[in-house]
Amino acid sequence: MTDAKKPWGGRFEKSPSRFLDEFGASLPVDRRMWAEDIKGSIAHARMLANQGVISEADADAIETGLSQIYREIRDGSFDFRIADEDIHMAIERTLTERIGPAGGRLHTARSRNDQVALDTRLYAKGRAVELLAATVKVRETLVRLAEDHAGLVMPGYTHLQRAQPILLSHHLLAYFWMLSRDATRFRHAYESADVMVLGSAALAGTTFPVDRRFVADRLGFAEVSANSMDSVSDRDFLLDLTYACTVTMIHLSRLCEELILWSSEEFGFVTMDDTYSTGSSIMPQKKNPDFAELARGKTGRVVGDLVGLLTVLKGLPLAYNKDMQEDKEGAFDAIDTALDCLVVVDGMLSTMAVDADRMRAAAHGGFMAATDLADYLVGTGMPFRDAHEIVGRLVLALEREGRTLQELTAGEFAAVDPAFGVDAPAAVDIDAVVARRVSEGGTGGEAVETQIVQCQDVLAADITLLESLAE
Repeated sequence: MTDAKKPWGGRFEKSPSRFLDEFGASLPVDRRMWAEDIKGSIAHARMLANQGVISEADADAIETGLSQIYREIRDGSFDFRIADEDIHMAIERTLTERIGPAGGRLHTARSRNDQVALDTRLYAKGRAVELLAATVKVRETLVRLAEDHAGLVMPGYTHLQRAQPILLSHHLLAYFWMLSRDATRFRHAYESADVMVLGSAALAGTTFPVDRRFVADRLGFAEVSANSMDSVSDRDFLLDLTYACTVTMIHLSRLCEELILWSSEEFGFVTMDDTYSTGSSIMPQKKNPDFAELARGKTGRVVGDLVGLLTVLKGLPLAYNKDMQEDKEGAFDAIDTALDCLVVVDGMLSTMAVDADRMRAAAHGGFMAATDLADYLVGTGMPFRDAHEIVGRLVLALEREGRTLQELTAGEFAAVDPAFGVDAPAAVDIDAVVARRVSEGGTGGEAVETQIVQCQDVLAADITLLESLAE
């Protein structure tokens, strides 16, 4: 048995063993919320004093004691004990030991149920802002690369087969928009967490005359929860944040997969910087894109974090259940992993070298101007299906001969079908093929320039939002 006194020990004649203390403790996981817990407790104490529930002297002693604990935890000198169960009791226990009965009054009109929900919401809000900022950083890098490599033609792929020529800028900006949707999800996760739940107590509210809006204003919450049972049992905001992390990781994994392919000798489109590569213990020549592979691999654990949290919450009756102690470890892991991978991917993108000549050369293979050649025939009045068949037969013949569309003369085009005029070779010029994609959102140079302006506007709005959240 353990000799540690439990905050709920009055009802019990026996205490859990040390093994059960350790099994039931969440302190190793939730201790990272120490700053949020102290911040919430100070706001709660001030509200209790304002409402006459405790004295101003008690509130002053509580705030002074909590501020000292804050400094100790920050500096690494605080004495954590596993018997405290969680970060909330670790802080309250130390506070009471130091300031006496005033520390015992801090928990008036609240339960650990609403206290932990408050702390988790404060924590989720802060990390959502960090994640949003990290997406801004990667997107700024993508826009900068798009500008630096304006006009660089490369192969576009479907089914991982060369399909149509595109601009590298256009390809990179596709990931900009993915990460912008992720940023929207992080904004939503922030808003979902931005509800003040303290005052819900265990599940039914409290008999004390609390001022919940005072606490909400002091802690920077936009609103106060409407139902005390929902308040202590709701973890939708954590699901929202974990889901946002998961989709972000899916997008980063796709980008890393392409960087891995592009850096292979078979593609040779980019060279990863040495700082984002590793070697082989046996093959001296190897330069492996290990950090891109790790980011791709870590996606699986974040998907698992989301599934784990969904499973924990599935089928729980109202209101609070101890199962919900398992809500944090996976969510924290998803947040940490997504943040780390955003930093790594930004570093890889910022430092990689692009082989423009190799990309341009690859854009001339694979008969990627075939669609434009069919469109050329359609311009003469031919039905598209007929044009498709004619060009398909031509591609088959050239493939057997080992030639490209760009090698054909006007006479050779005319010999295939009289609808081809003297300007047919111009229809398959790769730069012209790209330039003709003038539709909004297309890969043509002017369309991409317009897109870059759109990207800059989106970034400016997100940066403004981050500045407002930091106030």
